[in-house]
Parts: sequence; C-alpha cells; structure tokens
Amino acid sequence: MNATIAVLAGDGIGPEVTEQAIKSLKSIERRFHHQFHLKHGLVGAAAIDATGNPFPDESRELCQNADAILFGAIGHPKYDNDPKAKVRPEQGLLAMRKQLGLFANVRPVKSYQQLLHISPLKSERVENVDFVVFRELTGGIYFGEPRGRSEDGSKAFDSCVYSKEEIIRVTELAFQAAAGRRKKVTLVDKANVLATSRLWRETVTDYAREFPEITLDCMFVDNAAMQLIQNPGRFDVILTENMFGDIITDEASVITGSLGMLPSASVGTDLSLFEPIHGSYPEVAGMNRANPMAAILSLAMMLEYSLSLNEEAQCIRDAVESCISEGILTEDLTDGKAYGTSEVGEAISEFVSASRPVNSKSPS
Repeated sequence: MNATIAVLAGDGIGPEVTEQAIKSLKSIERRFHHQFHLKHGLVGAAAIDATGNPFPDESRELCQNADAILFGAIGHPKYDNDPKAKVRPEQGLLAMRKQLGLFANVRPVKSYQQLLHISPLKSERVENVDFVVFRELTGGIYFGEPRGRSEDGSKAFDSCVYSKEEIIRVTELAFQAAAGRRKKVTLVDKANVLATSRLWRETVTDYAREFPEITLDCMFVDNAAMQLIQNPGRFDVILTENMFGDIITDEASVITGSLGMLPSASVGTDLSLFEPIHGSYPEVAGMNRANPMAAILSLAMMLEYSLSLNEEAQCIRDAVESCISEGILTEDLTDGKAYGTSEVGEAISEFVSASRPVNSKSPS
C-alpha cells in the first residue's frame, strides 16, 4: 500500500494526540510494509492566526489530493470567549464538511470490560455496549436557508431542509454497516412533529423493504435519549439527521466514561476524514495529559474505511485493548498512577510493533 494522508492537527490537544496516532501509523508502516506519505496543513484557530481563514485553500487542496484525512481538533478560547469574533475556528469544520462533501458522521461507541467502573452508568448497563451512530452531516437546520433575525432583532428563525437524496446516501451506509453487525437499524427522528422527520421515516422505511434480513426500528429522539441511558445495549446501528445526531452522539459519548476513548469518521463520496470526538480541550494543551486513544482509534477507522486495511486496523484496536489491560492509562481513565499522552502513545505504538515487554514504561 502506498497512500497519501493529509494531516490537519488543528488546535489545543489536537497536535499532541495526532502525534501519537502517527506513531502507530509508522508502526503499521514498518510491520506491514506500507508507505504512508504525510502532508501537513493548517485548520481552525491555527489557520486563522496564519492566514485569516479557518480552512484555507491550501489545506483544502491538500485534502483533495490525499487518500484520507487525519484530523485533530478545532477550537481556541480567544475565539470562543469573544462574542464579536467574525471568524471562528468552528467555521473551518463546517467548511471542510461542505467543500469536501463529507455527508455522514460515523461514531462507534464501545465499552471496555476493564473500564466499566469509570462510566457514570451502572456497570451492568454498560457491559457489552457496542453500537455505531450514523449522523447526516451536511443538511438539516445547521445548513438550511432561509435563516436570520427580524429587523428589530426580537425574533430569529432557522430552516430545517432535507431531500430524499440526502437521506438515502447516509441510509445506505447505515444499512451496509448493519449487514455486517447484528442486523438492526434504529431510525431516530421526531416524525410526530416535524415534516422533515416524516420524510426521513418514509424514505428509510421504503429503503428498508429491500433488506428484509435487517430489522428497522423507528424511535422518537426524546425516547432514544432516554433509552441510551436506560439500556444502551439495545442499540446496534443508529441512523439520524444532523442536529439530533449531534446531540445524541454527545450523550452516547459519556457511556464509556471518557471522551478520550471515542473515534469518529466523516465520510464523503470520494474522501473521508477521521478524528477523535473530544474537541481541543485547551485547558490541558501542552501538558502531556490528554488521552490519545480516541485519535489512535480514529486512525484504525481510517485504515479500514479509506484504505481497506482491515487487518492493520484490527492490529491497532488490539494494541489499544492491550494497553488498557496492562493499565497504561491517562488520568481520565484511572484514579491511580496515570501515564502521560506520549507514554500511552508510545506503548500502543510498540504493541502494534509487538516489539517490547509490556511493563517497560514507568508512570508519569
């Protein structure tokens, strides 16, 4: 395999956790005799500071010429805390999704036996949780027109707009995933209130008739939010629209106990982007405290989804599980002695290489 990877490390802890993911990528390169060409670009606050644009043309062209994108995080307090800021880092993320055609967000949620105790839910509710959320990413209320405020500023309005074509393309991905899993799709909507949700339900229900081996379950979003807490193990594949997906994936992210454990993919027709879900977490940037596992698991998704390197992807997942089993954990995962970002990243990289005794590192 000879592939070009666009690396957009971004802001806050983004560069730190991305660096650890690259360590594992290098180990994969050596162990499986691949060649990965890394091309680095700017995005977010770092790009605003350098160019005035959160997603500059140079970065867009770099992404378009790559086989996949490895992304860190976006966001910085100097923009977050300035309500008058005309350009914000998050605009770079929305621009990426639109300009690169990244229409579906994929977020797997998996519990680990050794980490059940850190979940805010009871261990018996979290045990064996393994589901994935497919969220439509470029339509709905975040992008709908018209939007705005009245002349006197006393009223505001947004439009939620969807077409069948937008719904079908993410539905196809969800059903493909379900076919290789437990063969169940849960559509999350608000069809009792919203016209767009009724279009979603009609379109997905019609599509599901072509796949009788897959069970389709339709659930209102408020009930789904409750079920995610009461019985998260009931879910296999969740399919939903943009805003609902934004909310329930954040809810689902705490089931495992740490945002630092969850990877994601933003999938397009010709190109996909892979990122941890945890954001830029500027409070600990540069302190060697961030959990790099979500970034490393995002790398595994990249190898599988974009490069069809399934064995290599599983090798990384196994290395993460080995690291957890050996107690090589950052502070968000343990009340005991914690390891630093770089120590955990190095340990996982060496598990990938299968080249070191597991107890050769000391806690930080």
